[in-house]
Amino acid sequence: MDDESQLTHPQDQSCWATLPDVCLRRVFWWLGDRDRSRAALVCRKWNQMMYSADLWRYRTIIFSGRPFRVQASEFESALWYVKKFGCYLEHLEIKFLNPYNAVLTKKFQVTMRGLLSCLGKSNNRLKSLSIQHLELDRLVWRNSIRSSFIKSLSFFLKKMSKHLEYLNLKGARLTVDQGCNVLNSLSYLRNESMLSELNIEDFFSHHLAVYSSPQFNKTMATFHNLVSLTLNYNCISDELLENLSENNGSTLWTINIKCHIHDPHGQVIWGMSWAKLAKHATNLKVNFFFERVMKYERLARILLQEIPIRSISLRSCYFSDPDWSMRPTLTDLLPTFRNTLQKLTFEFNNNHEALDEELHLLILSCRKLFYFKIWAFLDVKFVERILKSQEEGQCTLRTLKVRIYTNRYETNEEDRTLREIYRKYRKLIDSELNYFVIAYPMM
Repeated sequence: MDDESQLTHPQDQSCWATLPDVCLRRVFWWLGDRDRSRAALVCRKWNQMMYSADLWRYRTIIFSGRPFRVQASEFESALWYVKKFGCYLEHLEIKFLNPYNAVLTKKFQVTMRGLLSCLGKSNNRLKSLSIQHLELDRLVWRNSIRSSFIKSLSFFLKKMSKHLEYLNLKGARLTVDQGCNVLNSLSYLRNESMLSELNIEDFFSHHLAVYSSPQFNKTMATFHNLVSLTLNYNCISDELLENLSENNGSTLWTINIKCHIHDPHGQVIWGMSWAKLAKHATNLKVNFFFERVMKYERLARILLQEIPIRSISLRSCYFSDPDWSMRPTLTDLLPTFRNTLQKLTFEFNNNHEALDEELHLLILSCRKLFYFKIWAFLDVKFVERILKSQEEGQCTLRTLKVRIYTNRYETNEEDRTLREIYRKYRKLIDSELNYFVIAYPMM
């Protein structure tokens, strides 16, 4: 056999052998860890592709909180990934789903200690970290386990504070001391944090009046580059707004505020504090999310006219109170923000009062409103009135989502009317609207 016959001609080679790197990298992108490891055994080129930084920049690590056989491999694979590819990581999300008992929280804490320690040594490019819904005030988190986890997390944040841009610790539910110690880790090296996005919604345990804590206000004064801040209303105070105005006025664009019925929300905030912040942060938009805080007196104390409100969400979660009326809020309070409101979300039980006319007038008065979602007791014709106003140019909605509550088990009549309305305005709906309307028996 001569030498020429031993050579493989180009046309006989597989197309995979000459696949461009950009295409091969895309193939690896869609593979799971196990399949990537197997593919890396094919040849040297594929093995090199396995270590392409683009493949490992984003990672979501999920730990199940329920005991089952496969669970041990979850903790092992998380450590394997960080040891092997943690140096490439830029965006990390960790989820620990509803831990069942203290054994699992202990295993999670030990794994996270090793994971964060390894990542702290090998990584110098992490930009985004999200660890949500840990609920550290639950009984499954024993004091020693909780303290060890907070210590590991704080030490890791001290190392990452130079380049970390986004931090989401939503639902951690810590004490004020614990929470402030974690947040202070971000300013450990230079007495100020350059974090641009911070989510501390439900970061503190329920029932805590965080707004009255000098320690919290001192901690928040270390943030000097915030673009977006998400927190609970029980953290809001004149001192906090003053700090945001002085330290973040040139950068702050968005504040998301959640107000829950079980969180203290009776503090007095001066309108001039909001006005000063709005003056310094000229691009500021504030979004409010109310959970079962529905009475006019409470809302009026919170929703001050000086606030540049972009969106409001009011949800009562099916709770009904015959002594409560939504009408004053719709007719007197919300129109105050007609020049800035862009999104409205309502979910309430108004079985004792009809609000179709008030809702329609509110939509017409808010000229910038592009998103409207409501779950409530409404007449089916309410939808037709909105669509007619949209057709006539009286409103400029881009999203319309309506769930019409009814006291009957059968909704055949409402469904038939809604189909007729859709046929009548089908051209408008298909060309302009993200449209979802349904009748729902509220029994």
